[in-house]
Amino acid sequence: MDDQNKNLILATALSFAVILVWFLLFPPPEQDAADPNAAVATQQAPAVGTAPTVEPASTGTAALTAVVESGADAPRLTIDTPRLAGSISLKGGRIDELQLKDYRDTLDSDSGNVEVLAPLGTEHPYYALWGWAPGAGLTLDQVPGANTIWSVTSGSTLSTDSPVTLTWDNGAGLTFRREMTVDENYMFSVRQSVQNSGTATVTLAPYGVIARHGEPLSDKSSPIVHKGSISMSDGELNETKYKKITKLDYNEREGTLAEVTQVTEAGWVGFTDHYWMSTLIPAAGTPFKSVVKYDEARDVYQTEAVLKTLTMAPGETIEADMRLFAGAKEWETIRSYEKDDNVTRFIDSIDWGWFFFFTKPIFWLLHTLHGLIGNMGWSIIGLTIVIKAIVFPLAYKSYSSMAKMKELQPKMEEMKKAAGDDRQKVQQGMMELYKKEKVNPASGCLPLLIQIPIFFSLYKVISVTMELRQAPWLGWIRDLSSPDPSSILNLFGLLPFAAPDQNSILAIISLGVLPILLGISMWLQQKLNPAPTDPAQQMIFAWMPWVFMFMLGSFASGLVLYWITNNTITFIQQYSIMRFHGFKPDVFGNIKSSFKRKKSAEK
Repeated sequence: MDDQNKNLILATALSFAVILVWFLLFPPPEQDAADPNAAVATQQAPAVGTAPTVEPASTGTAALTAVVESGADAPRLTIDTPRLAGSISLKGGRIDELQLKDYRDTLDSDSGNVEVLAPLGTEHPYYALWGWAPGAGLTLDQVPGANTIWSVTSGSTLSTDSPVTLTWDNGAGLTFRREMTVDENYMFSVRQSVQNSGTATVTLAPYGVIARHGEPLSDKSSPIVHKGSISMSDGELNETKYKKITKLDYNEREGTLAEVTQVTEAGWVGFTDHYWMSTLIPAAGTPFKSVVKYDEARDVYQTEAVLKTLTMAPGETIEADMRLFAGAKEWETIRSYEKDDNVTRFIDSIDWGWFFFFTKPIFWLLHTLHGLIGNMGWSIIGLTIVIKAIVFPLAYKSYSSMAKMKELQPKMEEMKKAAGDDRQKVQQGMMELYKKEKVNPASGCLPLLIQIPIFFSLYKVISVTMELRQAPWLGWIRDLSSPDPSSILNLFGLLPFAAPDQNSILAIISLGVLPILLGISMWLQQKLNPAPTDPAQQMIFAWMPWVFMFMLGSFASGLVLYWITNNTITFIQQYSIMRFHGFKPDVFGNIKSSFKRKKSAEK
């Protein structure tokens, strides 16, 4: 390999390192939220959640932004399914307490279950509620809202085979009914109905609300994972981080900072965390107003789905259906809701990132291998083997070209001696030699270039997908989505003190077993070739494995495991192909010569 090719490989490797660091420190900026008035203007459907004869401020806005009172003293209904535990407050009929039985906050044996929703009075209230916005002929106190006390008509525990029914009579001829069911995973179904036994025609609009008091503390890290509001509006995905929600434009109609989108065919809206999500899903084909808003005075983030205003004559009964997803963003579960329950593009609630065209198939392959192997760590190794097999034809061509370059090395040395200081003559002679021998000097960079999108995609998969959270491999690796917990500072657990915390400055030098193996694998891969003759290149190549070792040391152990496996397979492939072409890499000789250079430099 000549100096020009080595410079190209070096530049590519360093560019990869710069891109990686830049991607971590400065994640891609989020698109600015669209102007809500413009969004409404482009829709052809009639405005939803409003009544033509009523002032805008009184239809939906006041009802949906009313101060929610604590329901600590209100009666409750238990939620108990194989995967969920919690309760419904009869004050507002809101689902405001929900834990996931299958997931714990940490790996500690005494850790509690993950809490998805929490009632008022806790540190971070987070709840879902439903109601009716009053239109013509009604006032706020004549429709159920956030603080209405409901009565239980049937059911005492909401479970997969036991629905519950709540009722409320407004005393003015309207009887409101709410039927709630839940499936075996995380989907609640809410059917609201109103019976008009009075003498007057009324209009009202059904709605659902998810409210979150304050930004969750757990969402102030992991910059590459979207956390905030998420919505699907007629096939268009919209994501707004919490800090961007606080900077939305003031919307007069909503009476606060808000973004409003009119949905004509299908959609959903809610909040997403790193691994958990709560989402309101109106029935497919139902027009609705999708709202994301922020109440500065109360520090409340809110998403709403407001259905079309309905007119109800005396003696009529009207109904409205809406679902609530509240749980873990499991790929298999969410995909089944999309395919079987017609939730449009629900799989995109998982943050696949900019390289989704790589990320999605890579995750599918990893998920399939996990189904066969049963261990996510070995599945990552299997994934690496499959990827290397797929790109092997290109790698073979690349390594074959590198082997031919080795064969041409003596001729190139003779050419350099004959040309002396005439570098242009040397370059022309080399190009003619490459053309004659059909060698591409840049082909050695192809394997590295291929790894860049694969690396980013796998990094995204390991960082955001539910299936990698707290997934063990073997021994001390109990969570492939977290850095290697072992540390060289305590001799990997032999010394009687704990490794530095990941947030400590010492974590930079607190290398675990996997990062050290990564550095060694990169160093051995370099030894397939003699060190470059240029002293500056020698120094850069000598430091590169150890720089990557420290840089990737704090990455998820699953990603480091992939890189180690990739380096090992690359070493075997390159060594074998070079031997096949008659060039025997002197790995041990190159290792010895590197130590000899160090000793001579010290003298």
